[in-house]
Amino acid sequence: MATTFGVLGSQARKYAHKIPFILKINHNELLSYPNFYDQTLFASVEDAFEMGCVGVGATIYFGSGEKSRRQIQEVSKAFSKAHDLGMMTILWCYVRNKEFRMNGTNYEASADLTGQANHIGATIEADIVKQKQPTLNGGFQAIHEKEQTGSGGYAKQEPRIYSELSTDHPVDLTRYQVANGYMGRVGLINSGGGSGENDLQQVVRTAVINKRAGGTGLITGRKSFQKPMSEGVEILHAIQDVYLDDDITVA
Repeated sequence: MATTFGVLGSQARKYAHKIPFILKINHNELLSYPNFYDQTLFASVEDAFEMGCVGVGATIYFGSGEKSRRQIQEVSKAFSKAHDLGMMTILWCYVRNKEFRMNGTNYEASADLTGQANHIGATIEADIVKQKQPTLNGGFQAIHEKEQTGSGGYAKQEPRIYSELSTDHPVDLTRYQVANGYMGRVGLINSGGGSGENDLQQVVRTAVINKRAGGTGLITGRKSFQKPMSEGVEILHAIQDVYLDDDITVA
């Protein structure tokens, strides 16, 4: 169970020895207008340790300019402290920048951009990275082409990313994310996405793709917890069944 400081602070004494808790030490706040892509530290690693948590989690909005650099520094320091105290670390490696959305296409979910975010997350001591499952590729290419008409010089281009290291198959796109976590040494969990229609089918599909790509799990919140209890439990059990099924193997 991963949640924020206030929730754990009210329940940890009763349940810490029964439920493995992960304290999410930073998160967004939606009162500032206009909203912007940033994450603020609301708790410390020491707070998590005192509440009996097994680990800490944090989010970095990679690609969000100067805010991203500050978040990398804050989270890197926090993760190092967590490891000193014997706790594990999970990093939500989300890609956020309005410039990554162009011509009606959102490249924040591209395999190459999310893969690079995963690699940086692995570099700063994340034991597990959480990432949106990719739905396309070519984010670096699209931004590079856009920059050809502007200032130019964004990132480095390597065409073999697209021709040799991945295809447009969803398992291959997700496998590229796994590869960016030191070939799976840092585990990849994909996010289940927001709540909507056909949630049960969607989470099963996402879980199967993650497992077949070499990932290590699926994290779900809104798809299960915004449902009536019986429906939410059914979704959680369906996800568990995917990872317990020996017939669903690495592709």
